Amino acid sequence: MALSHIFLFAFFMVISVSLVFGSEPSPLQDFCVADKTSPVFVNGVACKNPSLVTADDFTFSGLHIAGDTRNKQGLSVNLVTVDKFPGLNTYGVMPERLDFAPKGLNSPHSHPRATEVLTVIKGSLYVSFITTDNKLFSKVLNKGDVFVFPIGLVHFQYNFGDVHVEAFSVLSSQNPGVVRISDSLFGSHPAIPDDILAKAFMLDKKTVDYIQSQFQ
Repeated sequence: MALSHIFLFAFFMVISVSLVFGSEPSPLQDFCVADKTSPVFVNGVACKNPSLVTADDFTFSGLHIAGDTRNKQGLSVNLVTVDKFPGLNTYGVMPERLDFAPKGLNSPHSHPRATEVLTVIKGSLYVSFITTDNKLFSKVLNKGDVFVFPIGLVHFQYNFGDVHVEAFSVLSSQNPGVVRISDSLFGSHPAIPDDILAKAFMLDKKTVDYIQSQFQ
């Protein structure tokens, strides 16, 4: 009995520690506005002197402006980082605006440090994520619909229609990171050897070389 109690205690201690350290730490003061001039390297951004903080540090303007989607993907992503919005520092959130041209694609990618919650503001959007056992969860979202992409899982959004689509997302980290699958595999520097990619994707090397050339 004593051993089982010890095991249960140890188990719950591990779970508790995982929950505590599994996300960004909570602020220890009212705010920690990012000091972009600080030479100090910390896990985040050093705090600005509170006496120099103003209301402007807690305000960001510009998400009403549509992004330029005249590119191969037909996509514009406006990330509101701490560099643009110092008041976000230490709060573990980052908003963004996404604009999709007709047939525009936010290609398969993941955020290693954040869950993403997306809301469609205009138009319709096909969204999806893939679990670690390769199960696809997908949905067509219309204006006002909300969808969540779990942390670390590969996901994408596609405008299948013929009109412009607007969406907003909030990510659960001020530095969520982004790993674009195609860019990472075919556009890395230095390049992944083509024989490795050819075997992984069951392609011939000529095809791999052509795909890699599109990401240079």
